[in-house]
Amino acid sequence: MTDELEQKALITIFGGTGDLANRKLYPSLYHLYSKGSLGDNFAVIGTARREWSNDFFRDKVKESIKDIDGSEKDADAFASHFYYQSHDVTNKESYVTLKDLSDELDAKYELGGNRLFYLAMAPNFFGTIASRIKSEGFVDTDGFHRLIIEKPFGHDLASAEELNNSLRQAFKEDEIYRIDHYLGKEMIQNISVIRFANSIIESLWNNRYIDNIQVTLTEVLGVEDRGRYYDESGALRDMVQNHILQIVSLLAMEPPINLSTREIRHEKVRALRSLRVFEGKEVHQSFIRGQYGPGEVGGKELKGYRQEDNVDPHSNTETFVAAKLEIDNFRWAGVPFYIRTGKRLAKKTTQIAIQFKDVPLNLFGQQQSLGGNVLVIHIQPDEGITLHLNVKEPGQGMVTMPVNLNYIHSSPDGMNTPEAYEKLILDCLRGDATYFSHWDEVSLSWNFIDHVADVWTNTKDHFPNYKSGSMGPKEADDLIQRDGFQWFPID
Repeated sequence: MTDELEQKALITIFGGTGDLANRKLYPSLYHLYSKGSLGDNFAVIGTARREWSNDFFRDKVKESIKDIDGSEKDADAFASHFYYQSHDVTNKESYVTLKDLSDELDAKYELGGNRLFYLAMAPNFFGTIASRIKSEGFVDTDGFHRLIIEKPFGHDLASAEELNNSLRQAFKEDEIYRIDHYLGKEMIQNISVIRFANSIIESLWNNRYIDNIQVTLTEVLGVEDRGRYYDESGALRDMVQNHILQIVSLLAMEPPINLSTREIRHEKVRALRSLRVFEGKEVHQSFIRGQYGPGEVGGKELKGYRQEDNVDPHSNTETFVAAKLEIDNFRWAGVPFYIRTGKRLAKKTTQIAIQFKDVPLNLFGQQQSLGGNVLVIHIQPDEGITLHLNVKEPGQGMVTMPVNLNYIHSSPDGMNTPEAYEKLILDCLRGDATYFSHWDEVSLSWNFIDHVADVWTNTKDHFPNYKSGSMGPKEADDLIQRDGFQWFPID
């Protein structure tokens, strides 16, 4: 890992004309440029099948950053580092031309052979591209060589292993950066600081003091234009396998020896190994699935999932998942981790609620019910933490009242925290893989998910079972209520 402020590299983006590149990657690179993390010694090659010129490509890049305050003053200088190469990922000759351009830009910008390859396209091309990068000599330089790939990392464990094997033919494990943009969010990265920088928190972070932990990721949107992909994936693979299990591993991990990439990953893997794998009937007892039907929100009629474009009208794909997870180790034995995620729900939010155990005896009389102590980590749309406590109500007597201690991360003028992609791209340039998924994490999470998916595939469910604009199927409430708990409200 280098601590140099300014990063030098040739960044090649496969899928350079796509939506991800325009909405996320180019604005993120501009932020790094405007902050000095990228200076004069960098270049970007965008590749795709379209026949674009460099000038046309640069105009597209400038258009992607036009809404960023202050970008007009240096948009031309930033875009001058961008080059376009029409490219067929299956054609060997295309790689020869791309290699010549790469070598030319390496010399022009004095990049020292540092190369970052970003595969912002369909996963079925990942293996082909990686093998060509190797065979055509793209990595035969003295600098670093790193590969960023987007999820999904396979469709199940078998396909993930096949994908990993194809990538490992060209890149070592420590050169492969599996990006999960949730891990770039400010409050996800803050989990470790909240835990390990505060003795009052870490000393209570165990089954002696915590009743349950809840992870909620809800969306108000439906599948939109992703019907074809989503109908083959579903909420279990699209959200639980990566985002949610990554969050759970950060919450459940043991304190690392230090904050190095290796030690943090080691503890996350240990946590995932402790995650109880459910079999057969256990899946029906611990997992709930749902699919949204028609509904009305704000006077607007919304279609059900089966009426969406490119969705099977008899689809058995889940758009909602709730589950009770168990971590079978000394720290977490007996503490349920409840998770839920879904589309077309009443509110959009991502939050973590850590519910502490009640006091052993209510000294203030049975007529006064004490509010629970809860630490809530708000991830989106707001960022911050809230600690729920009980205090004395002002006035005569010992009447209790709940209060909230709030920390809001967003600045008062409404400026958002740095974009997750911006942070993660810079981490990759610096060689910091802490917030990228290691293969061991991916394989363990797929093994866990496959057991659930196999049961669901062989069991037809009664869909749809919740209305658009609701908070999901009633069975999700029953799941947590039978243990004497309820879902913590979302703001």
